[in-house]
Amino acid sequence: MSAPARPLASAALFDTAIGSCAIAWGLSGVLRFALPEPDPAATLSHILRRHRLVDLSEATPTDEIAKVITSIRAHLAGDLDDLHWIPLNTTQFNDFDRAVYEVTRAIPPGHTLNYGAVATRIGAPHGSQAVGQSLGRNPIPLIIPCHRVLAADHALHGFSAPGGLTTKQRLLEIERTPGFGEPTLF
Repeated sequence: MSAPARPLASAALFDTAIGSCAIAWGLSGVLRFALPEPDPAATLSHILRRHRLVDLSEATPTDEIAKVITSIRAHLAGDLDDLHWIPLNTTQFNDFDRAVYEVTRAIPPGHTLNYGAVATRIGAPHGSQAVGQSLGRNPIPLIIPCHRVLAADHALHGFSAPGGLTTKQRLLEIERTPGFGEPTLF
């Protein structure tokens, strides 16, 4: 007896002010988002790699996903949007990750929380490290803005998306987050 067929989901590559991004979606919302890899082919390959819940194939965005792409492009060009309105498919998340992502998603552009504050808000006050691990697994960066979560000393420590800390800092600069991208006196 063969395994049941996995549902299909779609993915698309699109250009932004910071490079080519990719998005994957199914009937109930966005499944994945990819920040730019070194080249568009790598970004597309990243978004299309096997997913445990669905089979992904490249497709033309639906009208709803086209609106999402337009908003992401505007956001990355500096016309900020909290992107909180974008529907997500959260069936892939365990309860802990879902809680972390809900708190993280509520952080507006230009603001940050530290890992400990996120842990406290989900009822796990000693769970900073687990929060960091959860954010490292985040399959929908930017829309679930893990780049807005910092270390307790407000420093940048780790970012699993392409470009690492450079990308994290760039996103915080685009969002005009105090302390990032501002000129110094000396």
